Amino acid sequence: MEKKFELDPLDYKILEILVKDANLPYTEIGSRLDVSGGTVHVRMKKMESLGIVKGAQLLIDYSKIGWDITAFLGIYLDKSSLYEDVAKQLEQIPEVVNIHYTTGIYSIFAKIICRDTQHLREVLHDKIQRVTGIQRTETFISLEESLIRNTPLF
Repeated sequence: MEKKFELDPLDYKILEILVKDANLPYTEIGSRLDVSGGTVHVRMKKMESLGIVKGAQLLIDYSKIGWDITAFLGIYLDKSSLYEDVAKQLEQIPEVVNIHYTTGIYSIFAKIICRDTQHLREVLHDKIQRVTGIQRTETFISLEESLIRNTPLF
């Protein structure tokens, strides 16, 4: 089990502000919290080195640029002990954007994004079904995504 790190109230306040608007400069965050931008920078570097903060991410509405299919895959493995190897192989497929090791009937639950149904078919048939260790998959096509958010820290 991963070690949990103790954060102080300032760390949580910095995270809370950045979760709402990750584009804010450290100087603005520092001004809001009555500390220097340098202090915010040092705190963020500390949280990055501890693995608490894992970079920043740009959210793209793929449907607006012609990638119209979001699908979820329930993946059955030949053996659950193959998870790490299969996950590494799936990471090499650009259309795979999330991979989760799960309980329940699937060993892995993955999210993929494709341009259209033909592209989805190619990804499933030519890429995912060729991953060593995958027994079979079940595909669920998303009709609409209604919510993307972070969990509140307080």
